[in-house]
Amino acid sequence: MEQDIAIELLSQTRVSNGWLKRISHHSTTTKSRMTLAIYLPDTANDKPLPVLYWLSGLTCNDENFCQKAGALKLASELGLAIVCPDTSPRGTDYPGEHDSWDFGSAAGFYLNATQAPWSETYQMYDYVVTELPSLIEQNFPVSDLKSISGHSMGGHGALICALKNPGHYRSVSAFSPVTNPSQCPWGEKAFSHYLGSNKQAWEAYDACELIRTSLTERLPLLIDQGSADSFLDVQLKPDNLKQACEAVNHPLTLRVQPEYDHSYYFISTFIDDHLKHHATALGIL
Repeated sequence: MEQDIAIELLSQTRVSNGWLKRISHHSTTTKSRMTLAIYLPDTANDKPLPVLYWLSGLTCNDENFCQKAGALKLASELGLAIVCPDTSPRGTDYPGEHDSWDFGSAAGFYLNATQAPWSETYQMYDYVVTELPSLIEQNFPVSDLKSISGHSMGGHGALICALKNPGHYRSVSAFSPVTNPSQCPWGEKAFSHYLGSNKQAWEAYDACELIRTSLTERLPLLIDQGSADSFLDVQLKPDNLKQACEAVNHPLTLRVQPEYDHSYYFISTFIDDHLKHHATALGIL
């Protein structure tokens, strides 16, 4: 195992026959100190494990999924490592960065910002797709086999990372994703600041638009959405994703779960299905 990139171990906790580690490192992509969590089942002592990358949503950081999703026991049984990065750079303190919960700090939207001042550090797309896997593969006993999932803003991130990088991930899934950000208030607010006023530039980070233009790979999508989600119609728009997939015959399993909301209670109820979906694609189930 190479040690090319300096990392700092912040904590490690024994859980479900494995270790949950929080680490930090200096990111050359975001030009900031980034914190992330990695769960390593003990089976990593015997062979390199495939990795599920989990992208969290607005207001979250690397800890939410690990503490609330209830995913680690099954991940250990499957022999699946899980990596949870933060949702934005930290410590930059740009004007207005911390003024609202749905933009700026903890709201990086997993894109590469092109507008000042955000373009200097808000490069979360490149961080997740390129720098983070390199860091993990060089410093931990994992293989280069990877899948990606996420929730809400992180569900949006998982979809675009997979759709924009054919062959990079073995599988993709999402809970309550922002499917059509160029057509919803959260996305319009973030994209206008990060990417500018040219809405054609927004299409590069919109799952519905990418589905329409993605011709080299039709990676099946697994989506769970709660019917009682207060953000369903205005922000998440799963019907738009369904229509985009139907138009080009992109495989989609969209499960609308009656009476469930947007919370981690919802995620914890169905997370096992998603872990098994990824484990199957990664060849460990």
